Amino acid sequence: MILHYLKYLLRSGNEHAIHSPFLFELYTQVIRPRQKDQHPDYTPIQRLRRQLLRSRETIRVLDLGAGSRVDGSDRRQVSRIARNAEKPAKFGKLFHRLVRRYQPTTTLELGTSLGVTTMYFAKGYPSGRVLTLEGCPETARIAQENFAALGVENVEVILGNIDTTLPGTLQSLNGKVDLVFFDANHRYEPTVRYFETCLPYVHNDTLFIFDDIYWSDEMVRAWAYIKDHPQVRLTVDLFWIGLVFFRKEQAKEDFTLRF
Repeated sequence: MILHYLKYLLRSGNEHAIHSPFLFELYTQVIRPRQKDQHPDYTPIQRLRRQLLRSRETIRVLDLGAGSRVDGSDRRQVSRIARNAEKPAKFGKLFHRLVRRYQPTTTLELGTSLGVTTMYFAKGYPSGRVLTLEGCPETARIAQENFAALGVENVEVILGNIDTTLPGTLQSLNGKVDLVFFDANHRYEPTVRYFETCLPYVHNDTLFIFDDIYWSDEMVRAWAYIKDHPQVRLTVDLFWIGLVFFRKEQAKEDFTLRF
């Protein structure tokens, strides 16, 4: 990953490298806003994150995919899961800004974990609906406790193997999905399969967010496949995550930008 990061630093740019008006506005107002983002939603989520990082509770984890960054034991401390599996706050804040910007009616999250990242999506647009898919019963239980603790009521946790639950969940969405966050199985085949399973439900303004696009060689390959897909019009490589847009009026372009 270090080599990939060095390459990213060498080729990444800022707003001066952007010639797309759509992306220039997105970058300067959402990805790297010129004014400091201090939304009141952040404080309770950050407080909850600190509580999870101090938790001594140990749970049995059912790990159905790659990407947890912890050891292979099925008994794990909640604090370790919070440290290793949840996205850092800067990404949660970005997700919150994206949701505030686009106000997705339906957000689909593949991989709930403890629900911290989920809450950034849910609180960013309380009128929207967040469906989050999780394979582990114990982490799903804690996530639901966290939603209740912060009064988050627009999230539905769908428990089960995502290979099984994703198709049925998509079919329940009346033909379209507005935002999908892919943070489940960090391998090439499942990532590409989940991407292609979601594709029939995209519309012109759908946003896909892919987590850990340089986490492994398989994820690098998956990201390359996604960028080259003919339905994809615009991608933004922020190293830790990748943004994918389907705007038909947009010239097909790939950007690598600093975050």
